[in-house]
Formats: sequence, C-alpha cells, structure tokens
Amino acid sequence: MSLLTVGLSHRTAPVALLERVSASGDALVKLLHDISRDAHVSEVMLVSTCNRVEVYAEVDRFHGGVTAVTELLSLHSGVPQEQLTRHLYVHYEDRVVEHLFTVTCGLDSMVVGEGQILGQVRQSLRLAQEQGTAGTTLNELAQQALRVGKRAHTETGIDRAGASLVGVGLTLAERVLGPIQGKRALVVGAGSMSALSTATLGRAGVTDIVVANRTFERAARLAQSVGGRAVELADVQRELAAADLVISCTGAGSVVIDTEMVARAARDRPLFLLDLALPHDVDPGVRTIPGVTLVDLESMQQAGLGDQADGGDGVTEGVDAVRSIVAAEVGAYLRAERAAKVTPTVVALRTKAADVVEAELGRLVTRVPEMDERVRGEIAQTVRRVVDKLLHEPTVRVKRLAASPAGDHYAEALRELFDLNPKVPEAVTRADVAEVETDATGHAGEEDA
Repeated sequence: MSLLTVGLSHRTAPVALLERVSASGDALVKLLHDISRDAHVSEVMLVSTCNRVEVYAEVDRFHGGVTAVTELLSLHSGVPQEQLTRHLYVHYEDRVVEHLFTVTCGLDSMVVGEGQILGQVRQSLRLAQEQGTAGTTLNELAQQALRVGKRAHTETGIDRAGASLVGVGLTLAERVLGPIQGKRALVVGAGSMSALSTATLGRAGVTDIVVANRTFERAARLAQSVGGRAVELADVQRELAAADLVISCTGAGSVVIDTEMVARAARDRPLFLLDLALPHDVDPGVRTIPGVTLVDLESMQQAGLGDQADGGDGVTEGVDAVRSIVAAEVGAYLRAERAAKVTPTVVALRTKAADVVEAELGRLVTRVPEMDERVRGEIAQTVRRVVDKLLHEPTVRVKRLAASPAGDHYAEALRELFDLNPKVPEAVTRADVAEVETDATGHAGEEDA
C-alpha cells in the first residue's frame, strides 16, 4: 500500500473550476465513500476548502488509484475528465507527506501563513474518522501534519507572514470605506470562517456587528462573543440597507445575496461586500451597481493578494523558518515510517531465536534429567544472553538501515536468510516490541501530546 494525493488548488485552477469540484455536506460524504469503495483504495481523506480540493488516499496501485480518484472527482463535479486533468496535481509516497505538512503550515495557502487551514484539515480528518474511511496510515499522517502545523505557528513568525483572508479583505475594505472603526458590519453565516470574521472585526474596532444565519441560536452565540446582534437569515435584506461592510461565508452552495437585494439596499454611501464562500454567496452581478464593491476569492486570486512575500517585514524569515521545520519533520517522519516497516521482521527474528533457545533447553533437560536446578538456570541464562548479544547488532543495524530510502531491502534480506514470517500473530504477541524500538533508537519512543 502507498500514499497518494490527487488535487487542485488556487495555484493550479481558476476559482470557477474549484467551485464546481468542491464538495460539502452530504455530497462530500458521498464522494468520500465512493472513493473508499474503489478496489484500489484502502483509506481516504478529503480536504475541501475555499481554495483547494485534495484527496489523500492509501492505494495498492499508483495508476489505478489516480484513475479512480480522477474519474470520481469528474463524475461528482460534472467537470469532464479532460478538462479536470489539466488542473490536477498528483503526489506519491514521500511527496504526499511533504505536501500535507506544507499545506497545514499555511505555506501553500492563498494568504501565506494563514492558520485557518489547520482547522480545516482537522475537520477533514474528523469526518474521515466518523465515516470510517481513515485507517491507521492516514490517521497517523494527518495527526502528525497537524502537530507540525501547530509547531510552525508557535515557533516562527509565519503568522506575521500573511493575514487571514479576512484580514486581507478588511485591508481592501478600508481602501473603499476608510477606517472601519465605527462602521456597521453584517456577517452572513455562523461557521468557522464567520467566527474568524467576527473576531477579526472586533479586534479591528468594529463595535456594531450583526450576524445572520439559518440557525438563529448559532448566530446568537457568535454575535454574543463580540457584543453584537443576531438576526434570522430572512432579515439579511433589511440589514443590507444599514450595513457598510458585509462578509458572507455560509457554505450554502448557492447565491445568498443576489443583485436585486443589493440594488434595493443601495444608497448614497459605499457598500463593501467580501464573499469568502465557495461556491459564491454573493452574485457577481452586484459589481454593476454604483457604489458597491465586491471582493471574492476569484478576484483575490487574480490580483495575487495572497502573495504577501517581501523582505521588509519578516515575511521571508518566517517562511524560511517554516520551510526548515517542514524539511526536518518530513525527514523524521519518513525515517520513522521506514523503521516501523522493519519492526515485524525484527520481532519475527527475535521470536524465532527465542523458540530455538527454549526448544534446545527443553531437549537438554530431557537428556540430562539429573542436572541441578541452579546449574540449569545458569545455562538457560547464559544461552539467552549469547543469543541476545548475537542478535543485538544485526537488529540495531537493520532498523537504522531501514530508515534509508531503499531500507526495505534489508528487511527482505533478513526474512529470506532466516525464513521469517513477520505476519505470524504469535510473533507479535510474544516479542518485546518496546525492546526492539529501543534497540533502533537508543531510547524509547515518545508519544506526541
């Protein structure tokens, strides 16, 4: 089994295509299960956000896995394969690990360093766990990626390397509206992005915040967190007339604010709308209305507003520091994975040696029944010590060599030379796995908190 990623993002595809391919709710669950049922796929996790759609899978064949995922993405989205394929990227084995670590650190985001992706990957993993499509391999990979992402944000200045999409949007809003302190803001939606929006507005000094959502209770909780006011989604038309700034991210999958609504709310002062939803919440046609400015993911992408890199504000240093962390963490993860693959072989070798020792000691007792109990114990201890010493160096070396890119060949050689079957259940239950791990590293492994 091997790791595979097939995806497209703001770097490879226009937002209009991302809108068509992205999935949420029941459609996301169905796609997840359809991919997991393919004969080539054993595990799958799907990351679908406003600027990327990525399938992470464990597959038995590279080409079979790529074909299956591509066909299902095309089928579910309605995008012809020949059109979709032009925008897809594919990563395999080691490159999957590197890519996911890079993504969770925010280095591949439209706005470099944004932390929203951490929550999105965590949510993707949780869904795959709940649906039973993520097994040991993807669980371990995603958990480690989340730990690396958290480390990147904790230990470096990557958070300063770029604001969130909301922060970038508010910067643009101030170009139109002037200082946003004292302005009235309307937030449509009550999900994670809307929560980030209300918090960012509050920190920016906006005190008049209205939250609209289908579920009024969620809107009320979110509005209360910033001292704002909650309304029903049906009241958006009325609130539009009073708002200076509108941020919408509902995940509804269809237009929530149409041109007619905005036209009716138009007045003699400017109105700024920030649409962070994919697909669009706001009809792009509102741009034709005098005094109305709409910024959405597509316009951000076209303007390159996510590219915050310049050398004057610590951006380069933060990005470089995170890249170093990613490189080190990828190397450590791959070494540990390769070493882990040889563990069953080492366990089987130690088990076989222990079986031989016990058989020979039993034979000795049968041949020399008059042997003193104390002498018998000394002989048994000596034989076991000799076997342990003989096996120690080979097992340490094979674990160390297994961490190299072609390390599996050493385990294969051991299995061939000693006629081992590392899949025998008795081998795993009878051997001291912790001792094997300690042999390889010099110390017992630490569990991540």
